[in-house]
Amino acid sequence: MNSPTIAPAPDAAPRLDPVLFGRGMAVVRVFFGLIMFANGVAKVTGDTQIEIGPYRGNLINRPQARQILDFEVNQRDGRGTRVPLLKRVVNDAILPNWGFFEWVVTFVELSTGALLILGLATRGAALVDLGQQLFLALVYASSNRWLFEQPHEYVPLFVLAAVPAGRVWGLDAWLTRTWPTLRRWPF
Repeated sequence: MNSPTIAPAPDAAPRLDPVLFGRGMAVVRVFFGLIMFANGVAKVTGDTQIEIGPYRGNLINRPQARQILDFEVNQRDGRGTRVPLLKRVVNDAILPNWGFFEWVVTFVELSTGALLILGLATRGAALVDLGQQLFLALVYASSNRWLFEQPHEYVPLFVLAAVPAGRVWGLDAWLTRTWPTLRRWPF
């Protein structure tokens, strides 16, 4: 027996438009992808200055990333981070092996950026990017920064890791249409 369909009241608020929601998520996805990809390019080329008309900005290259990590963990406020174990991990593993980790960071930024821009394995790319952003949130956790400086970088990535944002304006749409068995995470 079928359940009866109940029509919404004429004055009820309209339901969420899935097309507009999908487009909005696609814009967030591409925006985060551009951020990550541009940072990765700066690490490959070493170029940090961006000038577009009157706009001037900068990105972080590999040596600067190391300097920032060392400063935030060891020197900020004369003592560095107050996050338990972080100083040990950074000083005993990451900084002494920066020649390896600088390329891991570069690869993560280029690959997740490209995947998010293309909308390919979007949720997986967002999850990898989320890992990097949560690490940075730990680095900055005790640095007395603006309260929302880090959450605005990782909260949207939580959403992108959960929502199939690559199915609008992305290659995930083609993949899941061509191979319906891929209609699960990370697509």
